[in-house]
Formats: sequence, C-alpha cells, structure tokens
Amino acid sequence: MTRKRILIVEDIPALALMYSGHLEKAGYEAVVVDTGAAVLRALAEGEAFSALLLDLQLPDIDGLELLRTNADLLAKQPVIVVTADGSLSRAIDAMRLGAYDFLVKPLAAKRLIAVVASAVEAGPTIRADAPVQPADPLAPAATPGGFVGNCGAMREVYRQIGCIARSRATVLITGESGTGKEVCADSIHRESGRRDGAFIAINCGAIPENLLESELFGHVKGSFTGAVSDRIGAVQAAHKGTLFLDEVCEMALPLQVKLLRFLQTGTVQRVGTSRVDDVDVRIVCATNRDPLREVAEGRFREDLYYRLAVVPVHMPPLRERGNDIAELAETFLQRFAREEGKQFAPLGQAQLAALMAYRWPGNVRELQNVLRRAAVLWDGPDLPLSALPTAPSLAAAPLAAAPLPVEAPRGAEAPQTDVAAAFRGMTLDAIERLVIARAIEDAAGSLPAAAKMLGVSASTLYRKRERWASSGDVA
Repeated sequence: MTRKRILIVEDIPALALMYSGHLEKAGYEAVVVDTGAAVLRALAEGEAFSALLLDLQLPDIDGLELLRTNADLLAKQPVIVVTADGSLSRAIDAMRLGAYDFLVKPLAAKRLIAVVASAVEAGPTIRADAPVQPADPLAPAATPGGFVGNCGAMREVYRQIGCIARSRATVLITGESGTGKEVCADSIHRESGRRDGAFIAINCGAIPENLLESELFGHVKGSFTGAVSDRIGAVQAAHKGTLFLDEVCEMALPLQVKLLRFLQTGTVQRVGTSRVDDVDVRIVCATNRDPLREVAEGRFREDLYYRLAVVPVHMPPLRERGNDIAELAETFLQRFAREEGKQFAPLGQAQLAALMAYRWPGNVRELQNVLRRAAVLWDGPDLPLSALPTAPSLAAAPLAAAPLPVEAPRGAEAPQTDVAAAFRGMTLDAIERLVIARAIEDAAGSLPAAAKMLGVSASTLYRKRERWASSGDVA
C-alpha cells in the first residue's frame, strides 16, 4: 500500500527532523522543505500530498500571507499550521482562511500524529469566509438539520454551517436564549464527516461546579463521594464525534484551565487517576452572553476564548427574522396537532399579524411553546387569537410590573412603604420570578452570583428557569 505523503514546511532543521521522524514512525512518508517558495515550486511541479504541515514563521514569506495569496494551497490538501504559544491569534486567522487545524509548539508526538491522521481522512477544507456563490435570490436555501426559515440572516447561517462542517475548527455560537444554538451545533455535526460519531451535549450552567469536571472528563471508582464505579466523561463519549458545550461562559475559571489543556493536548485525565487518554473530538460551544465582555470582566479566560472562537456563528433573534415567524408558527402548529390527534386550519391573517407584532423575548423556543400549548388546549380547526400572545410577557420586562422597594438614603426619613401593596394582584409564582429576575440583573447575568444573593443554591435557580421555560413563560 502506498504511504500517504506529508509535506513539512519548517526552516529549523532540528524541528523538521523531529516532525518527519514522528510521522514516518506512524507510517507516513515525510517530505521536508524550508521556504514558502519551495512549497509553491513543489505544487507547481505536480507533486501530490495528503496534508501539509506549515510553520507560520518562514524565512521568505509569512505563513498567513502564503495562505491568503495561494488559494490552491488549501484546495489541494488540508493544511495544519504550527505556531508558537504567543501567536494564537495568527493561528486563529489561519483557521479562518481555511486551515484544517493548528498545533502549538512544542508538539507532542501523539497530538501531531492524531491531527495529521484526522486531516488526511477529512481532505481539503473550504474557507468559512468564502464568497457566496451567485444564486437566485428568490430560490429557497437548503436548510440543514431541524431549521425552518429562509430569511437573509438564516441563509448566511446555513452557508456557514456548510463550510464549517468540513473543518475541524472549534466553533463558538452566540445568540439569545431560544434562538436555536443547539440546533445549529447538531446541524454542523450532521453535515460533517463525524456524522456517524456521537453528538454529546453538556449544559455547563445546569451542572453544579463540583460535578462538571467529572461529567466532562470522567472519574475512577472512589475518587470522590458517590463515585461507585469507573466512568468515562462526555469528552471520551464523543470520541470521533462532536462535543457541544452549551452556556460555556458559565464554566468556573479552574475548570476553564482544564478545558484549555484538553484543547491544547487532545488528551483527557479522569478525576482520581494519573492516566492520560488520547481523544479525537470536534468542539462546538455556545453562549447567550457577550463572550468578549466576559473576558474583559475577568469571568472568562482570554486564551480559552481564542481557542474556542476560531469560527464564530451568530444566531439572529426571532424578532429579526421577518416572515420566518409565520413559517415557523405554521410548522409547529401542524406538528403538534398531529401529535395531539387534531386538525388545525392554516393560520389566518389576524393570527399572523398578532405573531408578527409580538417581540418574542424567548425567541423560537417561546414560539414553539406557545403553539404546543395552543394545540393542547384548543380543538380547532381554527386557532383563536386568545391563544396567542398580544402583549410583552413578564420575561420581556420583568421589573416594570412592580418596582421593588428602595432603601432610603442614610440620614433621610425612611418612607412608609407598603411592601405587600407593591405586589398586590400578583401570584406567588409571579412575585418569585420578579425577585429572581432582579437578582440576576444585579448579578450581571450570573445565576450563581444571583443565587448567593438570594441565599439559595444555583441549581435551584436553574431548575426554576427550566420549569418556566418549559411552560413558555420565560426564555
């Protein structure tokens, strides 16, 4: 069998010799050149390579410039870039140009071989920022996965998914709660060469901090109270597949360090053991926060952010998706009607007008819950307007409904505030949501900090938020 040829572009002889030695032991044929000109010359002469290992610091040309000015370099074979630890931003730029992956010096032999093997299997990549091919603007876009809708913003999301799926690059999906970030992650997985592997989703905000490390990396029997047997974590469960880390900005700083180490080495160490295992996992993350703000305020590591946000994808809020609202509503109504054994006529003009006028603070998830509730509570065939929201929900402006009492300044006579009167007419559940919403706002969106202020556990707030979300009251 012919050995796969790997082109190594490295101008330091000792490093080139080390890389070629590792690859040849793994069964590859290594070809070494030391300049960008030599790379172009080899390709011009028709030499074929299964992958290219490119150092970004070359004596005659910058590695990034080489990629920018030679599109065929990426079209003919996957490119893996090598960079120093202090040049991660350059490696990120290379990934956005279309590089398959990047490695940070010094290179571990196992990591090098694993990335090369994965690149050879995947083949050439497509640039995530490649120009859109001209198409009929009225023709519907191919919608991946479980998406519905063809507005301009979503068409761009679909295009990005198609490009991203063929890459190994980590992806950071941003957007408000309920916009479909997990659907996007699942679509990337299904469109990729990893579709036959597992798609494992972990909500970093819903798992207590002291258990999240075990959930991610696994543990051995007896490593902590309750560890009654050996157990692999989500990372190993997603081997050859995709790991989706939802609400990644909720992750505690100490665990961020361990996640960063995993991303750098491609290895995991279970809680309670010194054994290190190699894994091959594609990482997709999501957050409803502004990650750069989290970095600026010290709640999220900057080096981890740059590792995760190689390819950013933003999910637009439902209120900005125009006619997609009507298409989604009709799709949900008919789906839930079938589940309930009922029949509903298509939505009329009055119903569509009400749906389009509403701001949808809970986005697609809220719309889905509204139509599910309507299919359960009404028999059809027509859906009454009373089944649809017509005014901003408590979630949209929770603090305007009943202002909380304010403490008087020192030295001033305290006003005689009737606290009970401030909440008159509200249910206990509504009051609880109001107080929790205020605490979360005061804690700058951090549920753990809000829980501390309220004297309850963070898991209590997460459970309440999930219960409200399932009922369609809160995003």
